[in-house]
Amino acid sequence: MHAVAVAGLLASARLAIDPPRVAMPAALLRRPAQQDLAAEGFATLFARAYLTWEGQDPEARERALAPFVGTGMEADAGLQPPAGGDRSQIGQRVQWTQVVQEREPQPGEHVYTVAAQTDTAGLLYLTVSVLRPSGGALALAGYPAFVGPPASAPARTSSLARLPQVAEPELATVVERALRNYLAGSPSELLADLSAGARVSLPALGLVLQSVQSLQWASGAGAVLAVVDAQDQRGAQYTLAYELDVARDQGRWEISAIQMDPDS
Repeated sequence: MHAVAVAGLLASARLAIDPPRVAMPAALLRRPAQQDLAAEGFATLFARAYLTWEGQDPEARERALAPFVGTGMEADAGLQPPAGGDRSQIGQRVQWTQVVQEREPQPGEHVYTVAAQTDTAGLLYLTVSVLRPSGGALALAGYPAFVGPPASAPARTSSLARLPQVAEPELATVVERALRNYLAGSPSELLADLSAGARVSLPALGLVLQSVQSLQWASGAGAVLAVVDAQDQRGAQYTLAYELDVARDQGRWEISAIQMDPDS
């Protein structure tokens, strides 16, 4: 009995330290070789038609679904909207859709996870399987499925605490001035702090820089991370983070990029 008890404890310890991992089928892990924009659009348009109905015109949904279901599926694609006494009060609209995941279980078939924000049921996630035979037209591969969202975790900002602070006042001054002009949409003033050949695309939302919370060296070399407070013309407050490529040229700090490359 002592031996059995010890064996049980050892087995429990092993499960705690190295729990068994379920092997996922290869079809669930396979990623497509290239993006198919037409198939993505097909999936999102179907999801919008599938999740939309109008109590005053119940046939409108079937008309919207007709190009997708054809004769190979029920006219309602397997979803019957609720019926009630006052049909004019029964309806659902899709406010936006977005493909958030894609896999390719077999060549020519794409399974898209579509996020759809509805006005009654909230945010839904729907998988839509789309066939794309070589040289053929797009078609549904079957019924859709409701699923959960992709896994997510809380924001991880603790890594910023490990980055070294910028201790050069001249660089801090240049970064603050450049971001002030960048956020305000002032290209001529910003030009004075840019390096030769720098390409910067100004944001459409004009902002007023309130303060620079922190300025740290980014991992690697030649870039800094700035966390700033800004405000728009309506009074909305923002905390924003920008990465700027910087270099010293003839004793003067210059900026070659701000957050993104407009040419890529």
